[in-house]
Amino acid sequence: MNRLLTLSIILFIIIGIAIATTVILSVVLHISVTITSVINAVLIGGVGVVSVYIISNIIKYRASNVVGKTTAESLSLVIQFIGYTVIVILALTAVHVGVTSALFGGTVFGLVVGLALQTSLSNVFSGIFLILSRPFNIGDRVTITTWQYGLLAPTYPPKFWSNDFLIPGYTGVIIDINLMYTIILTDENVVMKIPNSIMIQAAVFVHSEEYRLVRTKYEIPKDLDPDIVIPRLKERLSKLDFIVKEPVIKVLDTTLNTYVLGIDTYCKGQYEEPPRSEIIKVIMKTIKEIQSVKINEKDNTH
Repeated sequence: MNRLLTLSIILFIIIGIAIATTVILSVVLHISVTITSVINAVLIGGVGVVSVYIISNIIKYRASNVVGKTTAESLSLVIQFIGYTVIVILALTAVHVGVTSALFGGTVFGLVVGLALQTSLSNVFSGIFLILSRPFNIGDRVTITTWQYGLLAPTYPPKFWSNDFLIPGYTGVIIDINLMYTIILTDENVVMKIPNSIMIQAAVFVHSEEYRLVRTKYEIPKDLDPDIVIPRLKERLSKLDFIVKEPVIKVLDTTLNTYVLGIDTYCKGQYEEPPRSEIIKVIMKTIKEIQSVKINEKDNTH
């Protein structure tokens, strides 16, 4: 019963759209249009859209094993664009509307449609340009930032761990590029869909590096001499297998009872948090050892 009611509602909507389209086309384009021809156009559009969607997805998934994921996505996007264009032409032909008449026949109608589709068409063409220019590939881990590439002065708590400025953006892995959106799986494991018109003008940081700079800051008690602490830390940190260069350690700031060390290390991989965690562990152990040695020396002197 529910299925029959649903089908009846869909049929009623299709007939309503057909009648409304018939009236609009007849008045605006001054041509004779029947309800039957409009229903045929609606059916052509529905079947065509489903067919193009299925064919483009089959090509995308089958061709990805042969020509690669990004190239397969490009082929799928081209097929979608051509397919939808052909469907529009066939639907217009079904209602006896020439393409030229549809584009230039009604000034007001064309203006309204053009304004309504401005954002959608912008996303479509931007998606095509993204595929052709390839600023990034599917599977790349990227950071997206706009408007327009500004920097933020971080405050506590990010300030303590960061550089002097932060890049406001979203970081994740590109999982799909279609006619309307670029889809990203963020580092927080959330799917994010960004309109292609925004992606085409955004700054894109592609994280394809073998190693990256990781900055760690740590407060040291003032009773520990930095000329003793810094060489010891360099020695211990250099033994970590993910550090590719000798650490750069310097005193950044001082408080009433402590001074702040900045430890800059180049670490393998694209993430900051895992190596920073291990670096902090080494710093904690090293500081405890130095403090323990100092306490023992003090006890021996007494």
